[in-house]
Amino acid sequence: MSKMSGLGGRLYRGETAIDFIGKRRRWYSISALFVLASIAALSLQGLHLGIEFKGGSSFTVNQPTATVQQAEAAVKETGIPGELIIQKIGSNKVRVQTGALDTVQNNAVQDALAAKFGVSVESIDTQIIGPSWGKEITRKALYGLFGFLIVVMLYLAMAFEPKMAVAAIAAVVHDVFITVGIYALVGFDVTPATVIGFLTILGYSLYDTVVVFDKVRENTRTITATSTKTYSQAVNHAVNQTLVRSANTSLIALLPVGSILFVGAGLLGAGTLKDLSLALFIGLAVGTYSSIFIAPPVLAQLREKEPAMQALAKRVNSRSGASTESAPSAAVAAVNGRGPRNQPKRKGRK
Repeated sequence: MSKMSGLGGRLYRGETAIDFIGKRRRWYSISALFVLASIAALSLQGLHLGIEFKGGSSFTVNQPTATVQQAEAAVKETGIPGELIIQKIGSNKVRVQTGALDTVQNNAVQDALAAKFGVSVESIDTQIIGPSWGKEITRKALYGLFGFLIVVMLYLAMAFEPKMAVAAIAAVVHDVFITVGIYALVGFDVTPATVIGFLTILGYSLYDTVVVFDKVRENTRTITATSTKTYSQAVNHAVNQTLVRSANTSLIALLPVGSILFVGAGLLGAGTLKDLSLALFIGLAVGTYSSIFIAPPVLAQLREKEPAMQALAKRVNSRSGASTESAPSAAVAAVNGRGPRNQPKRKGRK
């Protein structure tokens, strides 16, 4: 039996445990640091929206000797205003993205690129996306995100309980916020593939959280009748029971996504793969963290405020206090039970 399976067995049986719930302030502090960093990144740099969202023109030149510097110099010679995004795609393509251009400016950029790289204008792959199309894509992306959150919250409230739904959505918002902040920090473009990646990580994060909550529900089904554990203790035991499973599934999911990110984006230069795999990689890692360190503590904190759970905690604490005092009390009783030692009678002097 491997060390991991042996540890998993001990965690499942309660022979050893990690105090996730009792140290929730520590996990909250770590998440708060990431959230503050995300806020700073969004405030200072903002998101780099792709042309699908803000509109613009894209020119892709197929030339093995093409470089980013050559493409930048060619476009600047036309005097086109605005920010340029120039990327090397694979080993033989260069893509130039600009803001919204009129017909004259668009033709000028095509002619400049064709002259610089010695190719025909017809061979340049040109895409023009208007601002109205970008607004429509943005609106649909937001509708999809909020619709997803509402449907999931309703399902969790019916399948489990409302407070579990609140805790799960809090973890999801935590995941999305940190992922968006990292995107702003590294400066990657936000494209429709990125939005697909966001929706995918939401589903994965909720999957991991639901597994933990299902174990919590099993452990707390008759908790008020047994009165052997507080609600927080039962939740902590459930997290420990599913810890190895969560780690294994997350690692297995991260390995292929990391391969896509390295091979697809790094070696092949596929922009769509880069946008999708980066969102997935960051989201999977953050989602695993939140399903263990954020969602269960939030749930325990919400449930511990209920009168029934407060009464349960008092009963459990009183029992544990009595059992703690039983050992010294027994020792004192044992000593007292012996009574005064019988001294030998001293014979009087004759």
